[in-house]
Amino acid sequence: MTYFTPKTLRFLADLAANNRRDWFEAHRAAYERDVRTPALRLITAMETLIREVHPAFMASPKKVGGSLFRIHRDTRFSGDKTPYKTHIGITFFHAATRATARTADTGNAARGRLDAPVFYLHIAPGASFMGGGIWHPQAPALRQIREYLVDNPASWRSVTQGADFTQRYALGGDALVRPPKGFDPQHPLINDLKRKDFIASTDVADEALMRADLPQWLVDRYRPLAPLVDWLCDALTLPTDGD
Repeated sequence: MTYFTPKTLRFLADLAANNRRDWFEAHRAAYERDVRTPALRLITAMETLIREVHPAFMASPKKVGGSLFRIHRDTRFSGDKTPYKTHIGITFFHAATRATARTADTGNAARGRLDAPVFYLHIAPGASFMGGGIWHPQAPALRQIREYLVDNPASWRSVTQGADFTQRYALGGDALVRPPKGFDPQHPLINDLKRKDFIASTDVADEALMRADLPQWLVDRYRPLAPLVDWLCDALTLPTDGD
């Protein structure tokens, strides 16, 4: 069984050139056939396999509210009013975050996508990548991670400087220009303490997406990332055993 095909990438490229509601509606059948259906098929195949990478993580092949991100962009607070994303976003998330809502003073989005690490797959023509970690955590979670790093520098180095990790992944994301308030500017890991995101990624070639064994291929490449995700779970006191 194959999952994605050249038609998947062609649709995304065409959408980038015709990012309008009338065009999308005229090509909705192609979206369903070449983009959403194979994405959901991949997520279904990953339901069991992702637990081989980390037992606390899950894949949810629901059309709405699961592992597959919506194609529609939220344009309310953006200067870019184009209505559709021109990539596929798939996340494999921590099971404990499914029903955890934010408190009233931290916004009304679901907590799980922001305050727990994920494994992620991003599909775009010539610009696909896979990775994981935690992106843009809220201030309390970010401080918790930084404090855990100060208390556990050896384990952080082991996770992020080991050969298995560095041969495949590179840390990325946004960072502060100055040291965060309350942390020693002379700390040997100050550049890591400045991070606002704790994420790592690696490129995925277009042809890799066409593999018949794509789910297992992803699993094999997520494995070196699992210790970073596990470290972040420990930092945020999230279960790591799947319970």
